[in-house]
Amino acid sequence: MNIQNPYELIGGETGVRELVDRFYDYMDSEEGAGDVRQMHAASLRASREKLYLFLSGWLGGPDLYVQKYGHPMLRRRHLPFAIGSKERDQWMHCMRKALRDMPIDQALREKLEQSFLATADHMRNQPEHTTDSRLKITGAE
Repeated sequence: MNIQNPYELIGGETGVRELVDRFYDYMDSEEGAGDVRQMHAASLRASREKLYLFLSGWLGGPDLYVQKYGHPMLRRRHLPFAIGSKERDQWMHCMRKALRDMPIDQALREKLEQSFLATADHMRNQPEHTTDSRLKITGAE
């Protein structure tokens, strides 16, 4: 039995690049993604490449990001940016739309969405002003 990893199931290099491109296209065009878009340079070219390199390894393919930059240290690399629930939700909105565009199995889509959400939530570094300390996910479609 040949079990494929998410990298292979999404279409390898071509599929990961497509997901990244769709994601950043949404970030660049969705009115509701303005805060997270402002955290990026005017040109998204470098961001697209870094996310592609990272996702390649994160999804089980070649560890391209580590080969080029070393350990991702995601949280540390994102500390210069004020990331709260709003920014997490905007990021996830774009990623959910990109995942929906991909010709992948629904179960894989749901698994990836859960994994992306856990990672995006871990990037939050701003205190939340709420009386309810439970994780709140807004903007879920």
